[in-house]
Amino acid sequence: MADVGTGTSISFGTSGFTAEVLGINHNGVERPSIDTSHLATTTAKTFMPGDLVDQGEFSLDIAFNPNILPPIKSAAETIVITFPVPSGLSTGATYTFTGFCTGASQVIPFEERMTGTVTIKVSGDITKANAA
Repeated sequence: MADVGTGTSISFGTSGFTAEVLGINHNGVERPSIDTSHLATTTAKTFMPGDLVDQGEFSLDIAFNPNILPPIKSAAETIVITFPVPSGLSTGATYTFTGFCTGASQVIPFEERMTGTVTIKVSGDITKANAA
């Protein structure tokens, strides 16, 4: 059964940034590959996995409010994404991580809702807690 995102929230521990969030996107996790090829390697390059994982970035699609600016100049802070509570449980799953705002943009159209995007870089690991 597929879940829906309605009810998902995000909180910023230090800056207290809030917005009407329309969607949250994660660009994914990356692990480097280290080239281990050498002069005696034949046919194809060889690689080994790197030890450190890059947890990527989250981008928030928001309803833009010019009176509420994203924390683009704030230091890294604790950010928590809380997912909807599944039927029969009392808490939703959470992602907790240290992150900081790396970008903010706005779209201000004629006769339509103003929207924006806020980009958050994850610094370190993401702690995931299951719904309970």
